Amino acid sequence: SETVYRVGDLELDRLSHSVKRAGREITLQPREFRLLEYLMRHAGQVVTRTMLLENVWDYHFDPQTNVIDVHVSRLRGKIEKGFDKPILHTIRGAGYMLKGG
Repeated sequence: SETVYRVGDLELDRLSHSVKRAGREITLQPREFRLLEYLMRHAGQVVTRTMLLENVWDYHFDPQTNVIDVHVSRLRGKIEKGFDKPILHTIRGAGYMLKGG
C-alpha cells in the first residue's frame, strides 16, 4: 500500500506520521491521523459513520454516538484553518468526503 497520500494540497506520510497542507506542517493526535488516513484512502468517495466506527475505532456500536462528529470537527479545524478551500465535506444523511480542489 502507499506510504504517501495526496488529496489536493493535503499530504499524509504514513512512514514519518506527518501531515502537511500546502507545505505547512499540521500536528494531529494518533486517532485524528488514523481518521485522516482512512478518509484519504477513500478520497472522492462518501465514507459513512459506520465505516469510520468499524475501521478507525474498531467499534460495532450505536451509530448515534457523537465520537465521530467530535473527531471530524477537530480534524476539520486542523486541516482547514487558515485555508480558503474546504477539503473535508459533510454529505448530509450519508457521511463525509475528502476531496481536493
